[in-house]
Amino acid sequence: MLTSVDTDLMRVLADPLRLRIVTLLARETLCTTHLVEETGAKQTNLSNHMKVLREAGLVDTEPCGRFVYYRLRPEVIETLAGSFAELATTARETVETGRKRAC
Repeated sequence: MLTSVDTDLMRVLADPLRLRIVTLLARETLCTTHLVEETGAKQTNLSNHMKVLREAGLVDTEPCGRFVYYRLRPEVIETLAGSFAELATTARETVETGRKRAC
């Protein structure tokens, strides 16, 4: 079932720019410069969003000279997806059994 950690992650991912960043990072590890180019966001705005994603545990950083690369942590997404899968399974069982509470 969904936990408070899951709801915190959903809040983080509810922002369109952060969801776009996560989608980009799912395809490849990128530095801030790449993310600015891909999203069109200002560097300071992007840095603030990256801080939120790091603090939520969704991304890891990798220093490379004067650049910082960001990598998505797929296990965090998988955990959230698993919680939704469990919720869907429970809902399916409820529908199939016709379980409902009497009023």
